[in-house]
Amino acid sequence: MSSCLALVGDDIIADRLLEIKTNILLAVFIAALILANVIGSKVTTIFGVVTSVGIFAYPLTFLITDAVEEVRGKRVTAVFIYAGFVALIVSIVLVWIGIKMPPASFYTNNEAYTTVFGNSIRIIIASLTAFLISQTHDIWAFNFWKKKTHGRFLWLRNNLSTIASQFIDTALFTFIAFYHMTPAFTVARVFQMIIPYWLLKVGFALLDTPFVYILVKWLKPESGKRIPHSEYRASQHY
Repeated sequence: MSSCLALVGDDIIADRLLEIKTNILLAVFIAALILANVIGSKVTTIFGVVTSVGIFAYPLTFLITDAVEEVRGKRVTAVFIYAGFVALIVSIVLVWIGIKMPPASFYTNNEAYTTVFGNSIRIIIASLTAFLISQTHDIWAFNFWKKKTHGRFLWLRNNLSTIASQFIDTALFTFIAFYHMTPAFTVARVFQMIIPYWLLKVGFALLDTPFVYILVKWLKPESGKRIPHSEYRASQHY
């Protein structure tokens, strides 16, 4: 009897700890997602490729969702995507209100404020569309490769799903945001923008592989603890 109670107690502790860790990752996920859009208006050059500085924040979202899906399953991971999408919409609305509000008479930085935060509607639509579709694909692809590899080769699943999803994200965003913005932005020109940027993202994806293992190890219940069976089953259905 006492051993059964101890086992139940261990399950409760492991469950609560797992929820806390998952919520921490959700907070980092949303922060990285919003910051990628907020700081993304600045461009830099990395290895000769002109890119947004948001590239330092956005790959974190794929890193986190892969780790969460490995441990919690695609249902929990889908919550991250929906929460991120809602957070993006809320942040966009609040930024729009901030831009439209008249500045105080002594505030002299309104033009700079508007320049930094005033993304066009087309850019916003491109960002939201690319995020939702690419992240949804990432969940599906990671789960697909997990089944194909019978739960082995985490590094392979992580990279195959992320590399494909990053291409979808880059292609969708670039086409929606820039195609025919001017006559110079032809299909060929847009692909000239997509390929180098995507290859740079591939490099980041390969570099984050060790961190996926670290996150998975941190997120998993301690040795001897287990995820309750009901939660495990719920996490596997979508």
